[in-house]
Amino acid sequence: MRGSREMLALKDGLESRLANSEGMTCGMYLAEKLLRVRGRDGSLAPLRANAVQRRYEQQRGKANIVLKARQMGVTTWVAGQFFLKTITQPGVLTVQVAHTQEAAERIFAMVQRMWENLPASLREGELALSRANARQMVFPELDSEFRVASAADENAGRGLTIQNLHCSEVARWPGDAAATLAGLRAALAPGGEVCLESTPRGAYGCFYEEWMGARETGAVRHFFPWWMEEAYRSEAAMELREDELALMKAEGLTAEQIGFRRELERSYRGLRSQEFAEDAVSCFKATGDCCFEVEAVEARMAEVPAPAERRRGGALLVWLPPVAGREYIVAADTAGGGVDGDFAAVQVVEVATGLQCAELQERMTVAELARVCAALAREYGGAIVAVERNNHGAGVLAYLDASERWSRVYAQDGVAGWLTTAGNKPGMVSRMGALLMESPGLFMSGRLLGECRTFVTWGGGRTGAAQGAHDDCLMAMAVAQGVRAELLGHFVPLSGRHG
Repeated sequence: MRGSREMLALKDGLESRLANSEGMTCGMYLAEKLLRVRGRDGSLAPLRANAVQRRYEQQRGKANIVLKARQMGVTTWVAGQFFLKTITQPGVLTVQVAHTQEAAERIFAMVQRMWENLPASLREGELALSRANARQMVFPELDSEFRVASAADENAGRGLTIQNLHCSEVARWPGDAAATLAGLRAALAPGGEVCLESTPRGAYGCFYEEWMGARETGAVRHFFPWWMEEAYRSEAAMELREDELALMKAEGLTAEQIGFRRELERSYRGLRSQEFAEDAVSCFKATGDCCFEVEAVEARMAEVPAPAERRRGGALLVWLPPVAGREYIVAADTAGGGVDGDFAAVQVVEVATGLQCAELQERMTVAELARVCAALAREYGGAIVAVERNNHGAGVLAYLDASERWSRVYAQDGVAGWLTTAGNKPGMVSRMGALLMESPGLFMSGRLLGECRTFVTWGGGRTGAAQGAHDDCLMAMAVAQGVRAELLGHFVPLSGRHG
């Protein structure tokens, strides 16, 4: 700081400390000397780097993504380091984005506490505030600023030039997280530093895609398992299981740490590996949100056969050709109904067995979707066409009748098409779940199974695709299996024009 005796003294101490301390960085030294945070016991203490914070500080780059267990201190450390950069460099804008308003308030209170516990000569001199409200701290002498925002504000970074960006708990951001992140990245100055961090929340969504694509984007990946936190210990476990012995040997864990792990198993059950990650693969697989048994879905994904034929540029996949004398269903989810909207999907299923024979996923108009459905119905021996009449389904049905002259169409209570409602959707989802568990070999498409993996339960019991994912192939299959169940339960011969 300009002319500050405190900062000059710190600089002298820093040079001495770094010369005699292996692994100590400038950021670690300044954090310990300048910053105060509340510990687990509620008391104020210097921000002295723990094992996780030390490793992050030593390995961090300009772009970082952090996958971690709960309560590891990453948010605190990044906030502290970015706060130091804000108060030691002119013209700096730091923005931290939390997943909720409440979390944003907590982060801002923590950073404000860091400022309040700086030496009085700094707070009353170069680091005097002109504003410290609405989660915003402005330092006019430096022309620098520290902001904390909520991801619920989709315009959080619009119109700004950000030097330091921290995105916290990205896996839990509301709305279109990818779009919010894209807007923030667009505001990041060339050479700026960014950190995305989160505990996992299923193998889908913005954070998962960022983690998996880190190699392509050049981001430094940091993974911190729960045992790196010193506080995560309990009464020593006795009579250790084989998996516990293997983990102790592989990671050098103690019996007290295994005791803590057993407490997690009792408290979190199947979500233990999500909330308290042990490796960077299984932590994504465990989620309480997915509607289907994740292990069954992924086991089938690992063994699905390659399609025998690809058409329409790979949009239409065919595994099983039609067999004379067998009955088929062609089921369609019309989705957004347009070349610029959501995908439409078509599933071809054998009535007797439920086998998936072909699948189409493509953006198309309702007229084109009707043509494709009719063509597949003709190819598969005059199949029954079942169109979900939600959204643009009525248009597809109209084209099937008027343009394609196809009347072998499934109807409910005399009305053409299948109507998905809040009343029958839970049954459709449950049926798919049972089939995935009991007869996973019915499903050939990795595309379909991927949608099953990202089909989740929302608040209030609603179900649907996770943010950034699709469910059109899944819903088309759910319609096909629902129609098939009705036909087998009370079969009535269907007849009509086959074109």
